[in-house]
Amino acid sequence: MYTIKNLLLLILLCCIKIGVAQIPPPPPPAYDSSKIDERIFTKVEEEAEFPGGDDAWRKFLTKNLNADVPSNHKAPSGMYPVVVKFIVGKDGSIRDIAAETNLGFGMEEEVIRIIGKSGKWKPAVQNGRTVNAYRRQPVTFAVIEEGFEIISKEPYTFVMGADNEITVTADKIKPEDLQVTISKGTIKQTAEGKFVVRVNSPGRVLIELYNTKKDKSIGTASFVVRPAGASGN
Repeated sequence: MYTIKNLLLLILLCCIKIGVAQIPPPPPPAYDSSKIDERIFTKVEEEAEFPGGDDAWRKFLTKNLNADVPSNHKAPSGMYPVVVKFIVGKDGSIRDIAAETNLGFGMEEEVIRIIGKSGKWKPAVQNGRTVNAYRRQPVTFAVIEEGFEIISKEPYTFVMGADNEITVTADKIKPEDLQVTISKGTIKQTAEGKFVVRVNSPGRVLIELYNTKKDKSIGTASFVVRPAGASGN
């Protein structure tokens, strides 16, 4: 039976900011400033910060996130970029944690769980006072199933509408006994172990390897399909 390696890649980017807020001019004296105190900012002068800064936040996530979650939920080999947003309150508390992605296999729930345990933060500051502010955290889970390898230009990524070349190898299996199929789109063999994949819609596709001699599945890999020109993470 093939073994599975589980990796956790933290794409921290200083806990990415989202959106652009339109900040109104200072209110006149008769204006109820409590309304501004309760609004949620997406752009601030000083970002909310985990105690100890970005390095401490990265260490907290690395130490506490369970990299085995996707394989425990039987996720195929692949890379899974999860994105979770949350609010750091003006008192430093964390609330309204929600996933922006829906990749499944328990990954979004795991990131939400750990962010919820991160305790008090240093709140964001705008116009000299602490305010509520959004934060956005990407985390990429990687599941690598040993026993076979699929090499693409971008790891586990296809470009929509393009000819994507891949190289496929499987341990202890003769090339003539190896069958490679795709769940959506087309795949064409061009040489021994060489294939061209074409998919015309975004999302995810599964590449399955099959041993025709033993009538047995070797393994499955999940690839994200991104539009041409879009950056791959």
